[in-house]
Amino acid sequence: MSTTDAAAFWNGLYTGRPAPGDPQPNATLTETVAGLPPGTALDLGCGEGGDALWLARQGWQVTAVDVSAVAVGRLAGLAASHGVAGRVAAERHDLGETFPGGAFDLVCAHYLHTPFELDRAAVLRAAAHALRPGGRLLVVDHGSAAPWSWEQDARFPSPREVAAGIALDAGTWAIERAAAPRRTATGPEGRTAEVTDHILVIRRAG
Repeated sequence: MSTTDAAAFWNGLYTGRPAPGDPQPNATLTETVAGLPPGTALDLGCGEGGDALWLARQGWQVTAVDVSAVAVGRLAGLAASHGVAGRVAAERHDLGETFPGGAFDLVCAHYLHTPFELDRAAVLRAAAHALRPGGRLLVVDHGSAAPWSWEQDARFPSPREVAAGIALDAGTWAIERAAAPRRTATGPEGRTAEVTDHILVIRRAG
């Protein structure tokens, strides 16, 4: 399937639901970043923008990217309204085609899943190589499908399987965390379900 198909799908998804005025960050991000000095961050698949906005409020300089022009436009507007426009660069990228430039202290990819063809391992490998020495790559994936998810028939690789697929040199990049915690997720119309997350943190040697 084409880039146009993917962009149309995600644009339709975001257009079809109201834009949140103050989107919230993912809990795993706030836990991982706690205690780290602010630096440069790259948010892959920024979506509603909660992670990028939270990082900017903590003093990080954030590049936030998404295939959806709707998501990117909304985030740029939110960054301005929240007074952090100078710390958030919202860019549209199809990560199968282009990858943002720069070097980063943190790269995060939360639920970078898509029903369209994407070489995720190549994207995450590029993300790891974009880290500065001492920087961290945070990957949070679905480990199970919520009842409302389009991923009902998907197989969810474990964090260590994801790490193996990225195929990084163990002498330069080390796994800091590989975990599969459970949490209560909230979906459309307030529905809740217990789901599993797959969390992977890789650190580039300093």
